[in-house]
Amino acid sequence: MTPAISTLNRLLDRSLDWALTSGLRILFIAALLALGLWLFRLASQRFQTILVGVAPSPEEAKRASTLTRVLRDVVVIAAVTVAGMLILAELGIDLKPILAAAGIGGLAVGFGAQSVVKDVISGFFLLLENQVRVGDVVVIGGTGGLVEAITLRTLVLRDLAGNVHIIPHGGVNQVTNMTKDYSRYVFNVGVAYREDPDHVMEVLQEIGTELQRDPAFGPDILAPLEMLGVDKLDDSAVIIKCRITTKPIQQWRIAREMNRRIKKTFDARGIEIPFPHRTLYWGVAKDGTAPVPRLDRAQAETD
Repeated sequence: MTPAISTLNRLLDRSLDWALTSGLRILFIAALLALGLWLFRLASQRFQTILVGVAPSPEEAKRASTLTRVLRDVVVIAAVTVAGMLILAELGIDLKPILAAAGIGGLAVGFGAQSVVKDVISGFFLLLENQVRVGDVVVIGGTGGLVEAITLRTLVLRDLAGNVHIIPHGGVNQVTNMTKDYSRYVFNVGVAYREDPDHVMEVLQEIGTELQRDPAFGPDILAPLEMLGVDKLDDSAVIIKCRITTKPIQQWRIAREMNRRIKKTFDARGIEIPFPHRTLYWGVAKDGTAPVPRLDRAQAETD
């Protein structure tokens, strides 16, 4: 047997040995990873369906759905990372230098990507504390919109005009959630000073009661119209404040219909909704007489 043939045989034997040992283990790891991800996906979907089904309210269902999606992404990333390291080990690659380099690189990246780490940590607590869920309407840093997606690093909002706003979690200093558990709309109804505020409040209560009885709007109203009373004596109007409690995200639809009915009812009953105006008061003398206003005719004609 020639040296070349002998060398070739040894290579074939080593390849066969590697294929029967490490090769089979790599295939087993890959198959186990694929099977595990498939089973985990089915289990997470089933778990999400169960959580949504047993949730006491739609808000809790939204929270369960959001948390399930985020946790699923985390588990998938972790499983792929572990499987990749096991495959590298089976290929004979020493993981110690890689791990050491990864540690040093991670330290360098940590210093250079502090904002990313801050985003991830802030996003974790944002979800853990149930501050925001997919489907909520929120205002963050002056930007408002519907929450379409939440990841570990960003929060995606879509406003009424259809614009998409992507906000990193690290930049969220304050969250105003307008649709958590229930929603409210506050009405500031201005009427003329000549109107009787008690009568106006009775009319508003009647409008609220009729709206709650309407089958198209009543199911979304959680409580009768709450009258808060005369809130302010403005320059040209008496401001009467009231509010209505609705299901989440329904407050604007209910408010638009309520405003429409207020306008039509006030017009039908002769209740004046004043426009801004200014009254000129010339004063009264001590003897009770009012001075006669004087107007320069030439100046008036010039004006």
